[in-house]
Amino acid sequence: MGDIRSNRLLFQFFHWYAPDGGRLWRELAEQVGTLADRGVTDVWLPPPFKGAYGGTDVGYTVYDAWDLGEFDQKGTVPTKYGTRDELLHAIRAARAAGLEVVADVVHNHRCGGDETEEVRASVVADDDRLREMSEPMTIRPWTRFTFPGRGGAYSDFQWRAEHFVAVDAHEADPRSHRVYVLEGKRFSDDVSRENANYDFLLGCDVDLEHPDVVAELDDHGRWLVEAIGVTGFRIDAAKHVSLAFTRDWLGRRSADLGRQVFAVAEYPSGDPTELVTYAAGFEGAMHVFDTPLHDRLHQASVAEDFDLRTILEGALVSHHPDVAVTFVDSHDTQEGCTLESWVADWFRPHAYALILLRPAGVPCVFYPDYFGASRAWLDPLLFARRDHGHGPTVDRFDDPGCIGWLRGGDDAHPGLLAVVMSSRGPGSIRFETGAGGAIFRDWTGRHDDARQADEHGHVDLPCAERSVSVWVQETAPQS
Repeated sequence: MGDIRSNRLLFQFFHWYAPDGGRLWRELAEQVGTLADRGVTDVWLPPPFKGAYGGTDVGYTVYDAWDLGEFDQKGTVPTKYGTRDELLHAIRAARAAGLEVVADVVHNHRCGGDETEEVRASVVADDDRLREMSEPMTIRPWTRFTFPGRGGAYSDFQWRAEHFVAVDAHEADPRSHRVYVLEGKRFSDDVSRENANYDFLLGCDVDLEHPDVVAELDDHGRWLVEAIGVTGFRIDAAKHVSLAFTRDWLGRRSADLGRQVFAVAEYPSGDPTELVTYAAGFEGAMHVFDTPLHDRLHQASVAEDFDLRTILEGALVSHHPDVAVTFVDSHDTQEGCTLESWVADWFRPHAYALILLRPAGVPCVFYPDYFGASRAWLDPLLFARRDHGHGPTVDRFDDPGCIGWLRGGDDAHPGLLAVVMSSRGPGSIRFETGAGGAIFRDWTGRHDDARQADEHGHVDLPCAERSVSVWVQETAPQS
């Protein structure tokens, strides 16, 4: 993938229920040193743009992408996360700490237009967006974005109906949520085939083939890199966005940065083949979140007698680790959110061990897990990832209720690391370490006493009931 980082580790520095009040950017500036010390290499920020819901908007219903908390629009100057100056300070602090900054960008839609315009449009079927359900009719959707509070600063571009393909509301029916395709427009072909064509998601669907739109989004992307300090991108709603547009847009951002940007797509699909096909369109320039693995983690946490030996089956990281970004949960999978599938609390240490302490994929840590009660068990996993087990891996997926693996070291990270996890009663695995006399200690703190390998390098390493232990070699093997 051409990453500039080894042992890359992404941190999602927000969640859906982050409090309002503009505190997040200041908190980020305070925490970048802690994150870097734990081995984090990239910090993923929420969409920093002014949203349609002003100071309470999580960022995905984008109103003005040039307003980062600087102008009095939608009833507020700051965004939910703070002011532009606070964002810039946080980004400078992150870069000074050695972190890459991944911005969440939304190209699919715009919301909260300032004025209506008269257009002709036809309703299309929800389950087949290519099938018209009505004759063309006259409607007045909110497709004119004039940004009066910004007054043309940074960009004088104003969005109009010609810049959109479809809408889901209009003046006479503001809560219809039906999809109206504007006359003379068509959806992009290179999107998900769900609902026949899944270009439309919500709001005013952006026409990514319009040359003025392409130029505007290009200018904005260049500004994010050159003026704001962004070095990577999370592509929101990727299954709804033209692949060709995203590929070309990212290529120009790499040119702006002078090296390949780190990019990861939100493409929620349980089909790893679909994810691989999408990533292949970028010829090595795109990662994808490993939704199939998340689904397996969720299933293991809620199902009775789940067979741990199958935990990685069907996961993107198992077959195409070069494109996989692994995660336990995200803002989309939290309770009450669109893709709710929260991994049960008891299994979260298991899930994080599986993404953090194995060699494949780029793992992502979720804000509420670290800045909460989970930090007590998550810190040891992060330190173990940072300092140990950077070498070859030998799996011991032998028992349906207890699995583990052994990782070797390298010149910079000597010593062995073994993980043992149980989903049922207490478990134990005998490892052939090749390190006679080596001493292992459990970094999770569940076992106070050390374990020593015999003269042949064999050692039995336990874990408690429904728990995880991370055993790290503390002495060199006997000569």
